[in-house]
Amino acid sequence: MSFSQQPPFSSSTATTTLEPPIATSLSTIHPDILQSHVLTRLDGLSLFSAACTSTELNSLASHRDLWTNICHSTWPSTNTPRIREIISRLPNGSRSFFSESFPLTTGLRANLQRNYDFPSELISAVDIHYKNKPIFSKVVETETSSAWFLCSPFRIDMLDPKDTCRTPIPNSGTEETCHDLAGDLSLSWILIDPTRLRSMNLSSHKPVSVQRHWLSGEVHARFATVLAAGERGSASECVQCGIVVTCGGGAQGGEMDVRGVSLQVEDMDGVFLDGEGSLGIFSAGFEGKKGNEREEGNRGAEKVRDVSGKEEGEEGEEVEKGRDPGHAVRVFRGHGFFLSRVISLAEINFSPNFSRAVKGEGVDQKSNSK
Repeated sequence: MSFSQQPPFSSSTATTTLEPPIATSLSTIHPDILQSHVLTRLDGLSLFSAACTSTELNSLASHRDLWTNICHSTWPSTNTPRIREIISRLPNGSRSFFSESFPLTTGLRANLQRNYDFPSELISAVDIHYKNKPIFSKVVETETSSAWFLCSPFRIDMLDPKDTCRTPIPNSGTEETCHDLAGDLSLSWILIDPTRLRSMNLSSHKPVSVQRHWLSGEVHARFATVLAAGERGSASECVQCGIVVTCGGGAQGGEMDVRGVSLQVEDMDGVFLDGEGSLGIFSAGFEGKKGNEREEGNRGAEKVRDVSGKEEGEEGEEVEKGRDPGHAVRVFRGHGFFLSRVISLAEINFSPNFSRAVKGEGVDQKSNSK
């Protein structure tokens, strides 16, 4: 008996080509490439985060030119001779300045029980952006030791009464302009003590309110931060650093000018503080903890919610909702407006090494490995 041998079953077989493994370690990338083509594309917060990941990136991210470019792009006013001179005297230059000036001061608890030495001069570096493009940058120096300044209501004006600054902001002549500015306008007001090399940002970054004046037609964009300053239950328990940007001019359909940018400090009874009282708040604020963490931003937001969540009592007195027992909260009555909202700080999950990276210290490898 014979058997016929069947041909073997044939099928098309796929061939797999093994590609060389892709390098995933930073050690395989040349440091010049990282520094010139990667880190230069990051903003300040991303650069801080990168510095917390490894010792190598911490070293590369500490380059002074990186932070100088970041400061100049974030705040064009820092590229002026006076501000550059101040930054040059800081321990880590522009990196130190960014870490002090970028976090908002919302939720800051100032200690007025201490006796602070008042600065003899204050420098205001103000930058306004519209749709993420700079439209106004100016630096103003304010002398603070004269009797006139100490006794008069505190106010810093960035523009003289007759000066204006042309902007690309369109004037629609309707409430649409106010609505657009609420989302497209941003402001930074960095207050600097040039003697002790201290700084803080007094702006809420985005407007807390934008309103058109019924008579003049000018648009007022208000920025504000609330600082916990005095004793609980007193009018100065919380103070408001209020910034008003006034825009006007231009026919309907044209472009508006910035006509005024001013800063004042107001207590919870609507009384504007004088120069001496404001200097006490600022001096304590310079020494205080910046609100650069989510918890601090939430505290500031809760404070404003307590203020705005009021109701009328039986005798017409204002009663606050949801306040903590024994914690008196009053209402800002300054210009007849209430803080409708506060822009909380960017929600960033800082690693345990963030504070070390800000100070320019080394990275704790043990905490990174956890």
